[in-house]
Amino acid sequence: MANLLPSRDAEDGARVLGLAREVLEIEADAVRGLASRLGEDFLKAHRLILATRGRVVVTGMGKSGHIGNKIASTLASTGTPAFFMHPGEASHGDLGMITADDVVVALSNSGETEEILRILAPLKRRGTKIIAITGKPASTLAAQADVHLDAAVEREACPLELAPTSSTTAALALGDALAMALLEARGFTSDDFAMHHPGGVLGRKLLVHVRDIMHTGARLPSVGIGASLSQAILEMSAKGIGITAVVDASGKLAGIFTDGDLRRTLEKHDNIKSLAVSDVMTRNPRTIAPDRLAVEAAQMMQAHKVSGRLLVVDAKGDLVGAITFNDLLAAGVI
Repeated sequence: MANLLPSRDAEDGARVLGLAREVLEIEADAVRGLASRLGEDFLKAHRLILATRGRVVVTGMGKSGHIGNKIASTLASTGTPAFFMHPGEASHGDLGMITADDVVVALSNSGETEEILRILAPLKRRGTKIIAITGKPASTLAAQADVHLDAAVEREACPLELAPTSSTTAALALGDALAMALLEARGFTSDDFAMHHPGGVLGRKLLVHVRDIMHTGARLPSVGIGASLSQAILEMSAKGIGITAVVDASGKLAGIFTDGDLRRTLEKHDNIKSLAVSDVMTRNPRTIAPDRLAVEAAQMMQAHKVSGRLLVVDAKGDLVGAITFNDLLAAGVI
């Protein structure tokens, strides 16, 4: 009996993986099917939302409500003011949050959700436009809406054909497509995105610039191009970031001297007292501008194998700062 267990476990594992793969394939097919059906109705929905002077109010019941909540959140974070309204609560006063300037996006796979149908007449009386996302183009909701987006799927991924799976995935993907089309039409940029996401790692990556965390003033290691190597080593030691910039008489960057350069110099020269820093510095080092995102400094360090430190120069080529890998870590950018 004991010898049979590994084989039985393997069979069970293969069956589970087979089912999981089938679910993913069914849902992927459902999303692919949407692309071939996109057309004038999608463009009407896009134009309607783009032209509205109000907000997008997304509503849905049950699983459709969860999907609607996510669609509203995606719209709001990408430049289209939106919020989710529970259709059950709408009939008990929350309809007061909606005006004639708003657009309602109503999700219902059947298109016959009672709580949504109940609020259609009050919405129409106040002149609110309605976009329906359903899986049934012949449904009541689809017929009553100003625009209908067809999110029909061939079948649910649930083996029992009961749990909403493919249908909710399709509705979510359709909402994402609409949100991204609106983002592009509004000219929404990464800076705009950052203003909507000030918290957490994402906010730090989009809001922290090199100028915010770079070493400046007395903290910036720098020597003149005529300095001796000994003076450069003292400056490196005093500022503690393993480098010193070398600048010309006008303050423009001429080179960089790093602890790596020092090791290589010691390997080649028995006596370094007579050396000038300009004899052994690295000319034309990689630099970054102060208004670049700090995360771009991290990407540059990684892509070009820079030893965890970058000098910062302005548009005129003047040295204005230095940034290190540890600075990026401390700022929570990486």
